[in-house]
Amino acid sequence: MNTGSNEPGEVAVAADGAKMGGSAEEPQDQGLGSRAPEFVKARRVLHLSWQVGVFVIGLAVVAAGIVMLPLPGPGWVVIFGGMAIWATEFVWAQLVLRWTKRKVTEAAARALDPKVRRRNIILTSIGLVIIGVLTGVYLWKFGFEMPWNIKDQ
Repeated sequence: MNTGSNEPGEVAVAADGAKMGGSAEEPQDQGLGSRAPEFVKARRVLHLSWQVGVFVIGLAVVAAGIVMLPLPGPGWVVIFGGMAIWATEFVWAQLVLRWTKRKVTEAAARALDPKVRRRNIILTSIGLVIIGVLTGVYLWKFGFEMPWNIKDQ
């Protein structure tokens, strides 16, 4: 079973708590499945309404995050918060979050590599020098006049 991770011995847990694979010494809280209280999981109608409520709340948070992408606000953080809400109840969201965490960790490790950092610093410095030169040429030629107010020359 693909759990979205390369870690050996990970366990997938069904909604009833039965293990679907992995080693016996893995803790139960690492498994996949619903994290609803036991009294909710024991009653089918209550559990279904619990899942609908979690889905609606997660959807509202994800929608707010999508709205925040072009507007001011922490859009991606809110979207991942909505995914975390969904992950409390839905296996697919748990797998997506596990995959995302792994990819973010890999990207952070790559970004902290000394060779990559040195390359990024050099490229940023070159970009800043180019922007500074272009700004200087513009100010020398036109002064502090806005581009849309420049008369034909």
